[in-house]
Amino acid sequence: MRNDHDHRSPDVVVVGAGPTGLLLAGDLAEAGVSVHLLEKRQEESNLTRAFAVHARTLEQLDARGLADDLVATGNTVDGLRLFGSVSVRLSSLPSRFPFLLVTAQYHVERLLWDRAVAAGAHVERGARVTEVAQGQATDAPVRTTYVAADGSTRTLTSPYLVGTDGHHSTVRQQLGLDFPGESVIRSLMLADVRLAEPPSELLTVEGNQHGFCFVVPYGDGWYRIIARDPRRELPDDAPVSLDEISDLARRVLGTDFGMHDPRWMSRFHSDERQVRRYRVGRVFLAGDAAHVHSPAGGMGMNTGLQDAANLGWKLAAVIQRRAGAELLDTYEAERLPVGAMVLRTSGGLIRAAMLRAPVARAIRNVVARTALALPPVGDRLRMRLSGIGISYPGGAGAHSLVGRRAADQQGRDGQRLYAALRGGRFVLVAPPALARRYAGDDRLATVSPADPAAPTLVRPDGYVAWSGSAGSGLDAALRTWGALDDVSG
Repeated sequence: MRNDHDHRSPDVVVVGAGPTGLLLAGDLAEAGVSVHLLEKRQEESNLTRAFAVHARTLEQLDARGLADDLVATGNTVDGLRLFGSVSVRLSSLPSRFPFLLVTAQYHVERLLWDRAVAAGAHVERGARVTEVAQGQATDAPVRTTYVAADGSTRTLTSPYLVGTDGHHSTVRQQLGLDFPGESVIRSLMLADVRLAEPPSELLTVEGNQHGFCFVVPYGDGWYRIIARDPRRELPDDAPVSLDEISDLARRVLGTDFGMHDPRWMSRFHSDERQVRRYRVGRVFLAGDAAHVHSPAGGMGMNTGLQDAANLGWKLAAVIQRRAGAELLDTYEAERLPVGAMVLRTSGGLIRAAMLRAPVARAIRNVVARTALALPPVGDRLRMRLSGIGISYPGGAGAHSLVGRRAADQQGRDGQRLYAALRGGRFVLVAPPALARRYAGDDRLATVSPADPAAPTLVRPDGYVAWSGSAGSGLDAALRTWGALDDVSG
């Protein structure tokens, strides 16, 4: 859906056109909300930090018609090796995507960029934000000042702003929010290289007394190398050489696979940090601007994309006066605990992977394999890493399904639930007689399941908003969550 709003006074300003900002901008524009996306990079990058897309993120992309195109860009693996001989199998996940997709971050960004622009989002490159200010009144707009690509200083005024501008977020700094936490890994080396003798395994990872090394293919002939030598903790701006990475790979993996022709090499440190607030007035934070984690488990980009999926439809419902402003309070209430959980999970994994003493590593492997063999433990970690197991508080007296992820299912007419969610719609899963009462509204799709089940209202982000009997609160739920303009029934 395209819109013709004044780009100087959009409904929402989004700062940062990484995956999180692009998904959010696309959702808003598709809902008919005017959005201005500011990105300080002048040009599209073909480099990448993230490369793992988990099942729950693919479900979110499926609800936007993008999942199958993204899967075609990479490789799928049915297990995730954590450290040593310890791995988590993903093939039993209750999802249409029971695997981990390995693909370059730029593939994710290109799909989301094309969608956002096609929907009518106004994207401005070379825009460096210098100030974010909002008045004291609850209805005061947000003023965003930035330096444009031509060097001029410009200002946007909008009811809402979302900072998706990464670890060093200007928006977060302008809000005066601390970013508490610590550095968990120093002097981590990254490189994209060609390999003369590629490994037989899709994911190669090992750690020993010499350090840590991880090798993963993008699927286009390039390989990402992540490596750390604990004896060489250098600052982020210290140069990285291919010889340094190659030597470490031989000491950790026994071979460097014939690394050659690096297109990019970098050194950085990995932090564990999270803001204590995801919202200040009419300004929100999402993605790395709100939380950063170690790379263990590959959850960083995925968590940011799911932040955006949670926030976008709520902003649209409030801006279009289909729901009260209190709906926006649920963003922080739902997503802040998820960010904290990701920090705990990735932090535990990276600390286990970094053990250097042979005896400690051997004990770790035995204990981890034994624990993961127990269904309650293995299933919990599998569901947590993939995002499938994430749920939100249902509230006092709510049905047990409320707040849980809605599993994909096929209706009597062949319509899939996640296909019905496309366009940012709610979906009422209900018998035909009840479904017909709500047919005809553009914001509410209906799916009649083949097997009898309790009627269920699914939010645009694929979580259950309400479940129960036909006369028990459905209309109230439709109003509360902003599912319909008119719920007179």
